[in-house]
Amino acid sequence: MSHLPLVSAEQARGPAASLLAEIHGAFGATPNMFKAVANSPAALQSMWGAFKALGQGTLPAQLTEQVAVVVANRNSCHYCLAAHTALGRKVGASAEAMSAAQVAQSEDPKTLAALGFALAVVEGRGQVQPAHLEALRAAGFSDEAMMELLAHVALNLFTNYVNVVFDVPLDFPKVALRTAH
Repeated sequence: MSHLPLVSAEQARGPAASLLAEIHGAFGATPNMFKAVANSPAALQSMWGAFKALGQGTLPAQLTEQVAVVVANRNSCHYCLAAHTALGRKVGASAEAMSAAQVAQSEDPKTLAALGFALAVVEGRGQVQPAHLEALRAAGFSDEAMMELLAHVALNLFTNYVNVVFDVPLDFPKVALRTAH
């Protein structure tokens, strides 16, 4: 049971109503997370704006969904893990790739470097070693892509915290958390 009401487009105030309508159009439904965030029109505008801006970035959708999954798994965010696993599959990632991403694994060296960096940022609370940045550069990430990758990690931390703190009800197929071997 959510610790905040889930706000519908009809109940929303200010810009939240039009934002929820836009979100509904993008997903074909309005995920519960956005309904919870709609309790604050400013927070909803910030979150949705970040999703839209980063969606127009340079990183491939499969990679950003895999990054979301490793962050969610590390933070035990069942909601984001389920949502981003579904979204990753929708953009063409295999079930195996999404499962491996939960524990920062990938057969693709560039994805592996990105997942390792994302996990290091989360676990180190932003305190990463120069080797993590060197690994990204060695894997072919530009300065722009590295900054964008960090922005995805930060956005996913916010969404994880929303869902964990307010216990937002799951409206995606549940995915089990994984532990690294």
